[in-house]
Amino acid sequence: MGNNPDRGRTVTTVLGRRLGGELLRMREARDLRQAHAAEALTASVTKVAKIERGQVPMRDPDVRALCHLYGEGDEVVIGKLLALAKADRERRKAHGWWNQYPQLEAMVEYVALEDIATNIRTWQLAVVPGLLQTPDYARALAVGNGHWEDPDEIEPFVESRMARQARLHGDAPLELWAVVHEAALRQLVGGREVMRAQLGHLLDMARQPNVKLQVLPYLTGAHPGMTSAFTIVSFAEPGALDVVHVDTTSSTVWLESDTDADHHNGLFDRITRLGLAGQNSVRLIDSILKET
Repeated sequence: MGNNPDRGRTVTTVLGRRLGGELLRMREARDLRQAHAAEALTASVTKVAKIERGQVPMRDPDVRALCHLYGEGDEVVIGKLLALAKADRERRKAHGWWNQYPQLEAMVEYVALEDIATNIRTWQLAVVPGLLQTPDYARALAVGNGHWEDPDEIEPFVESRMARQARLHGDAPLELWAVVHEAALRQLVGGREVMRAQLGHLLDMARQPNVKLQVLPYLTGAHPGMTSAFTIVSFAEPGALDVVHVDTTSSTVWLESDTDADHHNGLFDRITRLGLAGQNSVRLIDSILKET
């Protein structure tokens, strides 16, 4: 059997795929084969294939060895890959609270990444972002979704959503920038009392130094975010180590390439420029609260 360091660890991860994809792109740009990479690492071709598929963690010396082989001498680029490898190792070692909630299902990977992220930027068309939801609002969403046949499964889901919000507090809180369409604030999820409490909670959270909240008003008209909501998860400065999370009606999708990250960073920037400034967003939320 032996002491195989990869045994039991060949599960693909979002960050592993992001790193592996970058290394694959670099190798192909130099017209090198996996055998060349294997020789540089004193490893098997199978190991290189697993690295490029994001199935195994990478040590820093291996990242540097491949960068050297591929002719990449830019320390900024190398530092980005090293940080990505470190974040992936931390993700793989984590045995977080989220594992006790089967109700999270496809969200487990997202929540695990959220736990080690430094920055979240999210654009939401129809709902208040999960990190800013009240328990009653989250419960009403779960009931309205109709996903669970057993009502007893809803409470653990609500508990797990509230547990996520711990990342907004503490010694190294998550930086959150949320842009929410006005429609999400006017939808009476759970009824008037639930929405009043939810809107009040948004006003409270907007005062937190690590939370930036903007509203995109109806009066904006057509805008670049009309087709879908999305979240950009960062593990260093925004724009450096990003993956993009998109929810659909039937699945959760990760967009992991630099091209995808650049596209959605640009999209988010355009949406924020159309959104109301912080104080004006607060005024609009307050006026909706008074109308509700």
